[in-house]
Amino acid sequence: MTVLLTGGGGFLGAWIIRRLTARGVDVRVFDRREDRGIVRSIAGDAADRIEWRTGDVASGEDVMRAAEGCDFAIHLAAILTPACAQNPILGAQVNLIGTLNVFEAAKAQGMSGVAYASSAGVFGPDDGAIPYPTTHYGAFKLACEGSGRAYWLDAGISSVGFRPAIVYGPGRETGLTAGPSIACRAAVAGQAYTIGYSGAADMIYVEDVAAVFEAAATRPFEGAHAFSLVGEVADVSEIAAGIKRLVPGAAIDWSGPPLPLHPVIAPSPIGAVLGELPHTPLADGLARTVAFYRGDGIG
Repeated sequence: MTVLLTGGGGFLGAWIIRRLTARGVDVRVFDRREDRGIVRSIAGDAADRIEWRTGDVASGEDVMRAAEGCDFAIHLAAILTPACAQNPILGAQVNLIGTLNVFEAAKAQGMSGVAYASSAGVFGPDDGAIPYPTTHYGAFKLACEGSGRAYWLDAGISSVGFRPAIVYGPGRETGLTAGPSIACRAAVAGQAYTIGYSGAADMIYVEDVAAVFEAAATRPFEGAHAFSLVGEVADVSEIAAGIKRLVPGAAIDWSGPPLPLHPVIAPSPIGAVLGELPHTPLADGLARTVAFYRGDGIG
């Protein structure tokens, strides 16, 4: 089995590569450039065994070439909330058109399905159950979910979109919600750090998210689904306190407005489709992240 992994050069892609290659699945990464650094830090020697193709996810031709011979697609390639706000047209080209390109490639290649990264950004700040995005990023992600349903009805392509809020853990070092992970790195290095938002949000450990994508690629399912990934709700003050317990004397604080999504995300019946999945408590996830930046490896 060969899985196409778009945006596979990032930290979530690295964790998915770690899990898929451990069970003997071949992975072909498709990204804008070849940089195996993050993958190597998370997945070790597997970084040198994966196939790598470069191109633009907004180009249907590039995606189609990368998908040749693949059996399933995991689609992560996207630009994040600030970039979509700064350039909504580019955001639509990458996040929406790019997703359509992946579905078109899946159709052409006869893939068994597509698993894609949606986001809790499909919810607005006032409701964590009914989608009502207030950002371009969230609007594009919600449109991708609708397109997934259309591809199932029109072409019989099974798909599942996953909606995490804050994904944290080893390797998460870019994006608006990377603050808790960067704070762990800074604490270990003896550096002060300010997490750039306030208030509460749902925190989910990166390996739990990688396990969900692994399950979608390796456990047969049918239909078009969109599932919220629920971790553990925590105020940023609790996160800072947790890091300070792990690294006494750490100079971690926070500043900025709350995130533009509701802190409490309604759970989805994901187990009915994909079976049992792991759940890492926040305290354990922070401890593993701190251990990684101390050089203790990944537990």
